[in-house]
Amino acid sequence: MSVILSIKDVSKTYASGVQALKPTSLDINKGEIFALLGPNGAGKTTLISIICGIVKASTGAVVADGCDIVRDYKAARKKIGLVPQELHTDAFERVIDTVRFSRGLFGFPPNGAHIEKVLRDLSLWEKREAKIMELSGGMKRRVMIAKALSHEPIILFLDEPTAGVDVELRQDMWAMVRRLRERGVTIILTTHYIEEAEEMADRVGVINKGELILVEEKSALMKKLGKKQLTLELPAPLAVVPAGLEAYKLELAGEGRQLVYTFDANAEHAGIAQLLRRIDELGVEFRDLHTEQSSLEDIFVSLVRRAP
Repeated sequence: MSVILSIKDVSKTYASGVQALKPTSLDINKGEIFALLGPNGAGKTTLISIICGIVKASTGAVVADGCDIVRDYKAARKKIGLVPQELHTDAFERVIDTVRFSRGLFGFPPNGAHIEKVLRDLSLWEKREAKIMELSGGMKRRVMIAKALSHEPIILFLDEPTAGVDVELRQDMWAMVRRLRERGVTIILTTHYIEEAEEMADRVGVINKGELILVEEKSALMKKLGKKQLTLELPAPLAVVPAGLEAYKLELAGEGRQLVYTFDANAEHAGIAQLLRRIDELGVEFRDLHTEQSSLEDIFVSLVRRAP
């Protein structure tokens, strides 16, 4: 894969002395969906704002499709679309006017066919004559996406794009994201809905306290860090784990009605057969058993807690 966005040793320290972003290096591949995850205040929006030319970096350089974002600012910004976390637009403007205006801001000539396609893709065509103030929160979010797509960017940043959006609109948006990726658009997203990243992303980056602590292919990350749990459903609650099972580090859950065994799904010997044999030897009864894999959210929480 070819690199379309290159971030080298980028950091941000404000005049107050607060370091919002530690030196960060990252390459984004053309046509991928990259999910940037992190708690509030972790540095996600700071990094995106630097790349998009909204915030000036203290150190480092960013190159977007061959254009340095400082030396070749106008050329670089033409390649980048940004859907910000906050809704900023003129409440009295018509939908179609604000989207047309956004295209013109980047120096692109009028293109009615493209604007119509964008509005139709986002189910906004019927609302094109409406004023922004007349729209619901979810529809305003769609307008922000339309503005970001108005100049046909090849790199698209989505900063919490589905915040405050209902389930139906969210599904429509992600269908649109998939279509954009099919056309070769590179997408970088931040989201609090980690299940979205789990479903959509090719790679995942985790940022915490201004530091990029991990970048990994999603499938490899889940394989490397994912755990599995074997849960035994008990016929009656227990107060303590039965004697003789200490070696397996079992935990009681579900008000004592479940015995939970956590193991490495990738280990050559998970120890399940030995555990079940030992449970049978001790005469511990159970009604049912099932296993489950840890989710990306579990892994994310674990990484953030582990970070210094």
